[in-house]
Parts: sequence; structure tokens; C-alpha cells
Amino acid sequence: MQEKLIMFENRLLKVYKHISKQAKRQNISCYRIYDHDLSEFPFCIERYDDKIYLAEYLRRHGMTDEEHEQWLEECVGVICRLTDTKDENVFIRQRKRKSNRHDQYEKIGTEGDFFTVEENGLKFLVNLTDYLDTGLFLDHRITRGMVQQQCAGKHVLNLFCYTGSFSVYAAAGNAASVTSVDLSKTYLNWGEDNFVINRFKDKTKYHFVHADVKQYLKTLPRGKFGLVVIDPPTFSNSKRMKDFLDIQRDHVELLNDVLAATSAGGIVYFSTNFSKFILEAEKIQATDIKNITKATTPFDFEGKLKRWCYRITK
Repeated sequence: MQEKLIMFENRLLKVYKHISKQAKRQNISCYRIYDHDLSEFPFCIERYDDKIYLAEYLRRHGMTDEEHEQWLEECVGVICRLTDTKDENVFIRQRKRKSNRHDQYEKIGTEGDFFTVEENGLKFLVNLTDYLDTGLFLDHRITRGMVQQQCAGKHVLNLFCYTGSFSVYAAAGNAASVTSVDLSKTYLNWGEDNFVINRFKDKTKYHFVHADVKQYLKTLPRGKFGLVVIDPPTFSNSKRMKDFLDIQRDHVELLNDVLAATSAGGIVYFSTNFSKFILEAEKIQATDIKNITKATTPFDFEGKLKRWCYRITK
């Protein structure tokens, strides 16, 4: 066991030195450090300012509960030492390896322990105790910047908006309006709080809509939005939805409905976490589709990113 722990320590030291140096250079305080680099240590480790989020992917490890607890304690000791983090600032979560983005509708705690982090001068509320995800998807840091740069004067639509981080960037980029849509009132409220802490308070410009995206798209006027962000779950069968969502099956209809609501020359940013996803480009009513997965992969996700991202032009 000690031999393996030394292996983990050496690996973590190597990646942390490399990634923390780049983060410091780019003035980034929230970033991923480690993601299942060694099979015996199935962790995702992320830094949020002075706090560490440690997610252990559940697997058959063959240890008793007592052995596992001791092993985890030793791992946390290594993480604290190498990242110079206090033990009380490490937040541990356990999750299934294949849980995909938007499984976060399951609440797992009630501590209500929110704190504020900054990304590119914008503020976001993060919670490391109550949900499977933290409130800020770090892998879309670059994509958010693209949205901010391209949305001035445009009506922006953010679908499956989660806590509205793309919406905050759009507001910061002087969008004419920002509409954020999600099926969860909890996350819409979180998104509204993100707007408040960034002092974006104009309710005539910023709208939060509680709706099933598939149904909501059918109600939109044609050609209204100049920029759309859509980051759906791989699969969802929430009781609050009229129909279940399967992103491979439904993406053509979904994207064509999005494009119908997009103005001529408008841009759609579409992302999916389904690793086996195949885009049926010939069925999508767009003038141009560009795979920007590589261009939107941050330094702390290189070689580890399991999502796709596309820039679609109407």
C-alpha cells in the first residue's frame, strides 16, 4: 500500500507543479489538478481558491470500510501536503464513474455552504458540499470567454443553463438581452444569485425561465437570438419533462429548433459530454459547423477532456 501511495504522491507532485504554474501565469484560481491519472487512485481533484474538491469515483476496491477510510485519509494527507491546503478545506464526494453532466439535479447535502470565486474578473458562487457538481464547470472556461467576446448587442439564449455561468459572461459582454432556461428552479435561483453578485440587475434584459427546453424551443419566435449556448445532458428522463431526452437520438431536432430561433448569421455553441457522440451534420440546417473541442480545451484538461464542442453558424 505504501509503495502505491508513493506512486500517487509522485504523480500528483508532477502534475500539480506543472498545472499550478500555468494557472498562476494565467491568473486562474479554479482549475483541475488530477483526473484518474492512476487507476488505483480514481480521483478527480480540483482547486477552488484555497479549497480542494476531491471526488472519488466509486469502484470495487476490495477494501473493508475501515481500510478504505484509512486509505482515503492517507490520500487526503498527501493532497493537503502537496497543495499546501488545510485538512478542513478538503471537501470529499463520491460519484459513479459514468455520472454525466446534469446528474447534479440530485441534491446530496443541506449545508448551504456557498462561497465566491472569481474567473476572468467575474464572480461565481460555488458549493462543494451539497451537490454532485460544484456550480462551475471548469472545462468551459475558454468557451465562456468566446461567448463574452462575441455577444455585444446580441440577444443571447442559454439552454440547460445550470447555474448560468455562460449567462454571466454574456451579460459582461454587453449582450442586448440574456435568457437562461433550465428545468431546475434550484439552479435558476443559483444563476440569479450569480447575476446579483456581479451587479447585473436589469430585469428587463436578464430573464430566467423555468421550462423543459425541448418544449420551450417550440414556442420561440423565429430568428430572435444572435447567439445561443446549448449544453444538454446526455440523457434525462426527469418527471418534470414531457418526453425523455437522449442527446444522440434528439440532437438533430434540438439543434434545428435552436437554429429556427437564431437570426441569420447567428452563432450556436453546442456541447455534449457523451463520449461516443456522432454529429449528424448533414441533417442540421446550418451554413457552417466547426468542431472546436480542441480550441476550447483548457490547459488543465488537456488529454483528459471527455466532451465535444461545436460552433454552428446559421
